[in-house]
Amino acid sequence: MSFIRTFHGDIEPGKLGFTYSHEHIVCRPPYWVEHEADDLLLDDKEKSKLDVLDFKNLGGQTIVDATAVDYGRDVDAVRQIAEETGVTIVGTAGFNKSFLWNAPIPDGVKNVVGNFSTFHEWIETKTINELADFVVEEIEEGLQGTDVRGGQVKFGTGYNRITPLEEKTLRAVARAYHETKAPMHSHTEAGTMGLEQIELLKSEGVNLEHISFGHMDRNPDPFYHQKMAETGAFLCFDGISKIKYAPESTRIHCILELVKKGYEDQILVSGDTARKSYYKHYDFGLGLENIIGKWVPRFIEEANANGFDGENLVNKFFIDNPARCFMFKK
Repeated sequence: MSFIRTFHGDIEPGKLGFTYSHEHIVCRPPYWVEHEADDLLLDDKEKSKLDVLDFKNLGGQTIVDATAVDYGRDVDAVRQIAEETGVTIVGTAGFNKSFLWNAPIPDGVKNVVGNFSTFHEWIETKTINELADFVVEEIEEGLQGTDVRGGQVKFGTGYNRITPLEEKTLRAVARAYHETKAPMHSHTEAGTMGLEQIELLKSEGVNLEHISFGHMDRNPDPFYHQKMAETGAFLCFDGISKIKYAPESTRIHCILELVKKGYEDQILVSGDTARKSYYKHYDFGLGLENIIGKWVPRFIEEANANGFDGENLVNKFFIDNPARCFMFKK
């Protein structure tokens, strides 16, 4: 039996619809709170909700919220947004990357992880299997002590390196994956260390067809993308709208190169919209409407001009592929 786990229970994969595969909706990352980086605090539920409504009004149906416990998620606020907008939301158990772990653990998180001063102390103190048990609990019982169960498990590594504690959380998440059968998601900093992550995942017996690797477009290297795709994994191009990293032509070129090589069934597209300045209703940014409203028509036009069926590819990237990627396979 296959299903997708959402904020409001399990659904059939065919009901997922048009999906953004990696976003952040309401979050106050403790690291950025400590450093007073206001742009990185999505701390107004009503403003976030307005952007979600923009996405819905253009035909969007589902958002995968990739906010883990160390990134300051607000489960109740996101649940309210799901209820008030009718947009399906998928939550995330697991971890992000190690530099975030130097921040103090908020009181609301200490209730579920224990009375540790920092995430670093917590992760360093616990065994791999104890951390795996925490992730399993968030999938099977609820995120952060709520009754909202996570729909995927996540780990992350840093730029051009994997620290010992990042390897520890990777292995913990891999073991939670085996127990829960939840889909996996990887944060690759600037698109690096994906192949190195894969070697560690193989040592834990992970089926790479059950994982999506984020930020692939931050490393716009078609050879690297091919090597990642050859494993059977999903590749998430989730930097759409972020021209400071690369123009959209670069991202579309990398995507079409994968399509040429036959990997169109392994591509996901999203925006990782995690700053006020990216959101329309916080700070006049392009907002959650930009990909579905402007990028999709541009991609279709460019794909068609290169001899592809652009509309068919969009259906794969936003509907068919997410429905397979985010399935629990019991």
